[in-house]
Amino acid sequence: MAMGGGDDERGMMAQINVTPLVDVMLVLLVIFMVTAPMMQQGVQVNLPKADTKGMNAQEDTVIVAVDKNGRTFINKDEVPGSDLRKRLSEMFATRTKKEVFLKADAGVPYGEVVRAMAEIKGAGIERLGMVTEPAQK
Repeated sequence: MAMGGGDDERGMMAQINVTPLVDVMLVLLVIFMVTAPMMQQGVQVNLPKADTKGMNAQEDTVIVAVDKNGRTFINKDEVPGSDLRKRLSEMFATRTKKEVFLKADAGVPYGEVVRAMAEIKGAGIERLGMVTEPAQK
């Protein structure tokens, strides 16, 4: 008795039907394509424009954001301005790469941005990147 071959009607078929697997994979692909743009990190701010060369951001990057109301965020968590230095010091106590990106709304007073920069530097952060939008040419 041959398995899956020949003219024997009573034998078992040794082939796998992959059509349902392909259907499931296509549905998952569409779901991931739709949800991927929604997974951006951070707080929505109106960024200032600058004509500079960009830095490469990595996935474990810490972003400090200051919104138009002057509220401060670390990634998506709101932090009182007085606790920013302490929270960053705790976060970077065990990290070797001490890098933070500052994302401030264009409407935030300059003094608030400088205060946030001073708190970041005071926490022992070695590299501070400013997040901006490309300038129109």
